[in-house]
Amino acid sequence: MRLSRRRALGGLLAAPLPAFLVRPAGAVIILDSTWQAEGGGPDKESAGFRAHVALGSQPQFAGVIALSDDEGETWGAASGTWLGNVGDRAQILTAAHVFERGGSAEQYVYRTPGGAVRHGTGIVFHPLFTWDNEERTGYDMAVVGLDGPIGDGGAPPSLYGGRHERGQRIVMVGFGGRGIGSAGEDAIYDGLPGKAAAENIVAEVMEAVQPPPADADAGNWLAVSLRREDEGAGRLDGILGSGDSGGSAWLLVGGLWAIAGVNANGTGDTYGSQSFFARVSGTQDWLKSVVPGLSFVS
Repeated sequence: MRLSRRRALGGLLAAPLPAFLVRPAGAVIILDSTWQAEGGGPDKESAGFRAHVALGSQPQFAGVIALSDDEGETWGAASGTWLGNVGDRAQILTAAHVFERGGSAEQYVYRTPGGAVRHGTGIVFHPLFTWDNEERTGYDMAVVGLDGPIGDGGAPPSLYGGRHERGQRIVMVGFGGRGIGSAGEDAIYDGLPGKAAAENIVAEVMEAVQPPPADADAGNWLAVSLRREDEGAGRLDGILGSGDSGGSAWLLVGGLWAIAGVNANGTGDTYGSQSFFARVSGTQDWLKSVVPGLSFVS
């Protein structure tokens, strides 16, 4: 794997983003064939994302929320997932790299599933993340406390604590740029309201390296690739887009949806590109210490 090809998918590690990448769009880069089958085409580019918007709108993903870095004027600068309330404060799992190193939760405002806008009051970064996304992708996590509870996100989600992600189908959800595999992201694909989601098969898993090396990949990540249908891709397959960072990847375990990864970065936005996720199962001790009462399944 060529780690130097990775790019951050939102936040301060990315190159300056064009204005259209922070518009209120739903996430994902999808297959051309699915886009066309759903009604995508010249002058109706956004219509091709109907199936992916429907997937992202399923109730088990209600806790995936949008972040705004301009006080709510636009949404989709980054994403996060509600883990539950501790006392009267909602706890949001997101990516560390979307914040300045040592930065403040006040860098963003946070939109609840019901549309209310909340402010961050505190943030805890994973201690092994160094703001080097090539070497510490697997620890690209932060937990933000908000200025009130969230009561419209359904039941608090489970998290995946097992070690069998490879070969499993996941669903990735976030608020970011839309695009198709042949062309990548473009503002012409925005339009349908709501977050979108995509599926894919976990093709690579890197176990955590202990002790974490100072100048090499520390592991603890999952990866997917954007394949074409004739390469085995499923109809709803896709990868992450810019602004998806901090959203979540979900795995179905015994009929229960559980968070298996945090959207971290990728190598591009066209066919053959990869998306990477910080692995929840390798950080469960830290997560339990930051957010008491989390439920893990395996």
